[in-house]
Amino acid sequence: MQKYIEKLHFITHDIPQHSHIAQAQIACQAGAKWIQYRCLSKADEELLTDINAIAETCDDWGATLIVTNHTHLKGKADIQGFHIEDMDADFIALRKQLGEEYTLGGSSNTVENLIRLANEGADYAGFGPFKTTTTKPNNSPLLGIKGYADAIEQLKTANISLPILAVGGVTLQDIPSLLATGIYGIAASSAINQAEVMYEAYQDFYKAVI
Repeated sequence: MQKYIEKLHFITHDIPQHSHIAQAQIACQAGAKWIQYRCLSKADEELLTDINAIAETCDDWGATLIVTNHTHLKGKADIQGFHIEDMDADFIALRKQLGEEYTLGGSSNTVENLIRLANEGADYAGFGPFKTTTTKPNNSPLLGIKGYADAIEQLKTANISLPILAVGGVTLQDIPSLLATGIYGIAASSAINQAEVMYEAYQDFYKAVI
């Protein structure tokens, strides 16, 4: 089953400026159609409080809600899909666990893993890091523009069709060069939610990507 994948993914994070709920509300008000809730610091009860509030906002604005990891929350809230950060995760088993109706994305930092994700039924992949980012720890080599261009060529040669999103330190100025490599879209967090005016930052990203 082919899923709709938005070209700009906004990822919430633990930051002092805005709660996860506020981040989702501001992004949706600015036009977001894809919210990835990424919180690894709360217990299930707190997670569900956040998720239920964000799901209501997403429903009001027609946005897709994806939750990072936490697949055990399937069926406990109005979640449309999950993004798995474990690059060794068994996506065949995850698909059996979740069913076809859920969107399932994964993180990757090598072409080999992108191919595996495609073959195991992932609906999209976040590929990075593009540049240095403080949003989450990542010791993988930085891809840069050439890394994305090379990866897309290798995927074409392997006849692999999978929406690839650049992630990790992407700024507004980087977007034209990244899209020119043939990637599908962009996933962003700190460049938007830590901007001086988050609403405007999201809209600037959206215009550049879409």
